[in-house]
Amino acid sequence: MTLPDKYRERVNTLKCVVVIPTYNNAGTIARVLSDVAGYSDNILVVNDGSTDDTANILSSFSNIRIITYKKNRGKGYALKQALKTAAQTGYDYAITIDADGQHFADDIPAFIDRIEQAPHSLLIGARNLTADNMPSKNTFANKFSNFWYKVETGQTLADTQSGYRLYPLRQLRDMRFVTRHYDFEVEIIVRAAWKGIQVENVPVKVYYPPVEERVSHFRPLTDFTRISLLNSVLVICALLFYYPWRFMRAMTKENIRNFFDKQVLHSPDSNFRMACAMGWGIFCGIIPLWGYQMIFAAVTAHFMRLNKVVALVFSNISIPPMIPFILYGSVVFGAAILGIDNPFTLDSISIENIGMSLTQYITGSLALAVVSGLVVCCVSWLIMIVCNRKKYE
Repeated sequence: MTLPDKYRERVNTLKCVVVIPTYNNAGTIARVLSDVAGYSDNILVVNDGSTDDTANILSSFSNIRIITYKKNRGKGYALKQALKTAAQTGYDYAITIDADGQHFADDIPAFIDRIEQAPHSLLIGARNLTADNMPSKNTFANKFSNFWYKVETGQTLADTQSGYRLYPLRQLRDMRFVTRHYDFEVEIIVRAAWKGIQVENVPVKVYYPPVEERVSHFRPLTDFTRISLLNSVLVICALLFYYPWRFMRAMTKENIRNFFDKQVLHSPDSNFRMACAMGWGIFCGIIPLWGYQMIFAAVTAHFMRLNKVVALVFSNISIPPMIPFILYGSVVFGAAILGIDNPFTLDSISIENIGMSLTQYITGSLALAVVSGLVVCCVSWLIMIVCNRKKYE
């Protein structure tokens, strides 16, 4: 049995389909299909409104399934249609490979080998970013995407932009996605990570033809703007919801005990600096920098040479259950400082009152942050002194 035949059998056993979205790739689609057919009997092609000879070329292949529509709707839309169809057909996995000839079908075994070891993972082909003819803009874009993925998920990947992937369809079954262009490939891996799906890289080869032979439908201005807007939304969602949710899930008795044992009881910081880190975290968690409080806490603690982990943890005071109390306390403090009655009621909303309420909230929020931070700092310092906490070198 040849190597391709061996893997074709394993692909069938895994209920895996190879998905190939295509838009005006008449020059390469036939070769890609022929190469993929050596490793899989299950091939699903999405003809995303091609206007060249792609449709005629696809009709000459009898062993593939084709989804086609007349109007080009974007790669993300094509992938969503393919993944939905694959799941409904009974497949458990879908390997996506681009139709422009940049990927090699003989890397399919790398995905199969890994998914058999980690059956619930989402795999992304990690390209050699120093490969010949690799456009410098692609290298920059990938590093840019990798950075934002880490900010949004806390995880590190070597390549987040490769279209050569393996999707676990059962794990993605109940998810609904809002994007339909190149930004879809960003949305799906971030939200998969948020759902607890392991996202990891497998090494793959890549071929970048000479400039004059390249076919790319990526529109730098339009698509980069879409991806940037998506990343902005994902970062806000991560800071407001994902990280607080992950923090709350980690609040087990054992984790809390381990945290205090390592970061507080056995920290080399003095009692005073440890108390300052706690108070600073509380201050950062209350000030009106919603969505960026944890980042601000970690960065400023670093420059102030305070315990970053402790400051970051205490900045999570702004988790959802505490938000109503923080907002109410800020409004009350603001009213007291400004010497006004609280105008923030549902039956008295006006343009003037909204402006006044914003001033009241910001003023009160800063005051509440200072008072709360100082109280936590002083109380924690006294507790550590009374409990005879010692500095560990």
